[in-house]
Amino acid sequence: TSFVAEQQAVDAKYSGVGENEVSSTREQASEKRKFLPAVSTSLALAAGIGLMEMAALIIGSGTLMDIVGIPVDSPMRAPAEQFLTLRAYGAPPVVVALAAQGAFRGFMDTKTPLYAVVAGNLVNAILDAIFIFPLGLGVSGAALATVTSEYLAAIILLWKLNNELVLFSWNVIGGDIIRYLKSGALLIARTIAVILPLWLSTSLAARQGPVPMAGYEISLQVWLTISLLNDALALAGQVALLASEYAKGNYKQARLVLYRVLQIGGVTGLALAATLFLGFGYLTLLFTDDPAVLDVAQSGVWFVTITQPINAIAFVFDGLYYGVSDFGYAAYSTLFAGVVASAFLLVVAPNFGLGGVWAGLTLFMGLRAVAGFWRLGSKGGPWEIVWSKTD
Repeated sequence: TSFVAEQQAVDAKYSGVGENEVSSTREQASEKRKFLPAVSTSLALAAGIGLMEMAALIIGSGTLMDIVGIPVDSPMRAPAEQFLTLRAYGAPPVVVALAAQGAFRGFMDTKTPLYAVVAGNLVNAILDAIFIFPLGLGVSGAALATVTSEYLAAIILLWKLNNELVLFSWNVIGGDIIRYLKSGALLIARTIAVILPLWLSTSLAARQGPVPMAGYEISLQVWLTISLLNDALALAGQVALLASEYAKGNYKQARLVLYRVLQIGGVTGLALAATLFLGFGYLTLLFTDDPAVLDVAQSGVWFVTITQPINAIAFVFDGLYYGVSDFGYAAYSTLFAGVVASAFLLVVAPNFGLGGVWAGLTLFMGLRAVAGFWRLGSKGGPWEIVWSKTD
């Protein structure tokens, strides 16, 4: 997303990438369809990564269940492994769709990804209602519905993107591939650091039995869903605002963007916290009517509520990192937070149960937020330019 935004900022007509490098491709394209290396490179890499993820999940679903801590004789094992294997086929469209969404955001078009995702989710909900119960497919039906919706969303995004750009070309510039691989490797490391404590917390909750696990998952899904609403602020900070101003050298404006996005993030987090505190009990009723599961789920209300402002700031910092291509710090700081939180979970959760799990996840998000403030305060990396120059 940041790379597309940078190219757009340098030359709105896509000439900033070098006429000699793309002229042959442009001659083959229609006047309306341009070649933008950032888009072509990201889509090609996304397709390759998606296929590798699919193969890894299909082959290693059983191993992953072992790592999480779900034994072979557990009633959760068979449906979980079945679901994961089928969901693996959705990996390619998911990764490609994420790359396509990034391209649209780089063009400052947030409507098209919204429409595509809404269409996919609507189809998912309809197919869930048909596959799971009327057709009796159960967990497999849920997986098939999700995979179908993911392909639909990816097709819509690629179709709309193809109307404006040449999606794939053999003339993808080598420098762009290297740049993406370098940044991609850092972001993959960051993603692993994010997944590690979440995965570990799920594993520790699963070891406490089906009922605690079910209650934990309800709280976790509400937490994740509401927290990810703050991604809109992260994307605004990354794409439509900060990346563009940074690429143009408008550092004074970039600082104004930074301040405003952080302010809005804090207010949004507080508003979400208040909303969840008042409505969390009603939200849990949407998942189950089992009293035992509801008791466990509602015991996590303080965790879900208190962490919302922290989550909002942490997500906003992610967008700010990407807006100035500070991928290295984003990866290393998240890795540090993930390792510390994981160690905390391993020590505390076995003794304090789900309370220890919630505390570990809160620590993880808190460390990410603190790392963001420290980075801005230290004025390191690309932030040195942002803070030292006015224009």
